[in-house]
Amino acid sequence: MIAIIDYGMGNLASVQNAFLKVGYPTLITARPEDILAADKVVLPGVGAFGDAIHNLRQRGMDETIRQIVERQTPLLGICLGMQLLFSQSEENGLHLGLDIIPGRVQRFDLPADFKVPQIGWNSIVINPASRLLAGIPSDSYFYFVHSYYVVPDDSAVVAARTDYGIDFVSAIERGALMATQFHPEKSSRLGLRILKNFGELKL
Repeated sequence: MIAIIDYGMGNLASVQNAFLKVGYPTLITARPEDILAADKVVLPGVGAFGDAIHNLRQRGMDETIRQIVERQTPLLGICLGMQLLFSQSEENGLHLGLDIIPGRVQRFDLPADFKVPQIGWNSIVINPASRLLAGIPSDSYFYFVHSYYVVPDDSAVVAARTDYGIDFVSAIERGALMATQFHPEKSSRLGLRILKNFGELKL
């Protein structure tokens, strides 16, 4: 069973519907016991980092997520869900994250001809070792909506990079822990392929 974490922020229904399209029913849940019992877990997210990490901590889900990672239960972070895995974010002040992936989240500082937030389709350059992105051609396009991007301390976790005025990390992977800055559930056929890869993942 795949559990989608409901902490009051995120496009839960669209993620659930996308998994269903590739043959994987999911459970949207705010119950730590459901999350810990799941075979795989998804951490979605749309909105502000500070509000999101507050909601997770208030519900005790920060510790639940850490337990999931320690158990090596496959975890997929999406958009803000990826950023929350990092040590800290500078969005609207400094906020401490889950600190599962050492590194920071910072705002785009781009030339005037680049709009912030980045909204729309952009290509990714894939690390061929990525299991999440297996079978996806490098330079394929995915759908992004974000003003902030992650900067991991260790480049070994980088699964994909994207150029938007700067070269930034658009996907990460460390063992069973995986995440994308883009929205696979909004990225048509190739996005669904990523969700299928996650559903099929075996450790």
